[in-house]
Amino acid sequence: MLLKNLERPDLAEERTLMAQGYRYIAGVDEAGRGSLAGPVVAAAVILPGDISAPWLDQVRDSKQLSPARREFLFGHIQEAAISVGVGAVSHEIIDARGIVGATRLAMKLAVDRLSAPPEFVLIDYMYLPEVFLPQKGITHGDCHCFSIACASIMAKVSRDAMMRELDGDYPGYGLARHKGYGTEGHLACLYRLGPSPIHRRSFRPVRDMVGRER
Repeated sequence: MLLKNLERPDLAEERTLMAQGYRYIAGVDEAGRGSLAGPVVAAAVILPGDISAPWLDQVRDSKQLSPARREFLFGHIQEAAISVGVGAVSHEIIDARGIVGATRLAMKLAVDRLSAPPEFVLIDYMYLPEVFLPQKGITHGDCHCFSIACASIMAKVSRDAMMRELDGDYPGYGLARHKGYGTEGHLACLYRLGPSPIHRRSFRPVRDMVGRER
């Protein structure tokens, strides 16, 4: 995949905060928010202030990368990071709390699982009222902010692995292929087989199917 024409995230936000005295700055992002099935997964990543490596210029928002490129970067980010935390919230909680509440919970879990306590949190778009730390939500943060872009890669690769496992538990839907998103193939399987136990009942068209079954 060619990366030269894609927007490259930078370390401007992190460097500004470091100049203010912050050392441990966590970038946070999620994967699976728009999926029809399975969990929403968030990752939090704290990087060294002096990070330098030949792969840095390959980091982008995970949606702009091929699966192979994400897997490659996942390993390098894991090795280079001061700490990585991952939080997953199930389809049941998504249906109970709504996707925004569930996404915030997944992000909080990811921050809580960092082995190095962060001093500031940079978040893709959202604000986390239950995380009692200085924080900033950045619109399209996964495109602009390096640590958030790294978190987007960690969340996406982690969730993809979960969906491949769930494909073995719930065969026939192609979860390993489309990861639960509403592709044409997924919708065809959904209409043929009906919702599985891990489909989100609060999301259309799953909600409409469940309503017809009652």
